[in-house]
Amino acid sequence: MAAQYEYIVPADEQGTRADLFLAKVAPGLSRSQVKRLIEQGLASLNGSRIKPGLRLAAGQKICLTIPDPSPVELIPDPGVSFAIIYQDTEVIVLNKPPGLVVHPAAGHYHGTLVHGLLDACSDLAGIGGELRPGIVHRLDKDTSGIMVVAKTMNAHHSLIEQFKNRQVKKIYLGLCLGEPKTEQGRIDSPIGRHPVRRQEMSVRARSSKPALTRWKVLRRFKPGISLLEIEILTGRTHQIRVHLASIGLPILGDRVYGRGLGPVKEDSFLKNTVKRHMLHARAISFIHPSSNAPLTFQAEPFEDMALLIGTL
Repeated sequence: MAAQYEYIVPADEQGTRADLFLAKVAPGLSRSQVKRLIEQGLASLNGSRIKPGLRLAAGQKICLTIPDPSPVELIPDPGVSFAIIYQDTEVIVLNKPPGLVVHPAAGHYHGTLVHGLLDACSDLAGIGGELRPGIVHRLDKDTSGIMVVAKTMNAHHSLIEQFKNRQVKKIYLGLCLGEPKTEQGRIDSPIGRHPVRRQEMSVRARSSKPALTRWKVLRRFKPGISLLEIEILTGRTHQIRVHLASIGLPILGDRVYGRGLGPVKEDSFLKNTVKRHMLHARAISFIHPSSNAPLTFQAEPFEDMALLIGTL
């Protein structure tokens, strides 16, 4: 069913355009998306349709309807490339390359990891929902590394519960900008939607969920780049990138939460090598859904990150 939201305009939003206000408060919508919804007649003020440029008054009640996403036909795609590290009747463990979107979403309805998985494992279609068959966790498009995917409903339910109960251990490698003052640290800062930029996450959100990250320095490079081993004990969206940026150690190449190349942007090698944020999921540990055996798998960084680490 379509989702319906009601918002009371606060005093500090007096005179704000309707599309700007809704883009701030609506869950996960950009201004352009909000504008389209308004133009489709899905926003109202006191029961009447509004225009995107309407100036709001404090105390008014504005309503927004977000329709269900259009159905997407999932067609197996043999052209999606990824390495399978382990596979049995219950699970697939794979190494996701950078640049690959995990599951279909707005702007990415084809060529995702899910499309490739359906080609590699034809019986995934009924596992865990139409758009995300078998997917129990994800990595950002430009984050590379290891993932586990469920092949049966039993495995799907088991892995979901393990993630929920923090029984899954995930270790990442990240190149960060900056010089950590200590050799290890812990970041315990709740994360939620950014109060203004709704596509981003923040430790200063109005509504947030607990998030815990541990890190330690593996190597210190010059100029001002460090290699960290990072463990996340919760699974919030963009957690590592948001947490490290919040303590002044953004992931190298992160153009959303960091400073891109930062102070090393004049280095020609770095400019030619760093085309994404340098974050890699290196290891994952979980309990096998059927045998209850503890399993651990590792995947080394892809060529771009490995070359950068080796050269530094």
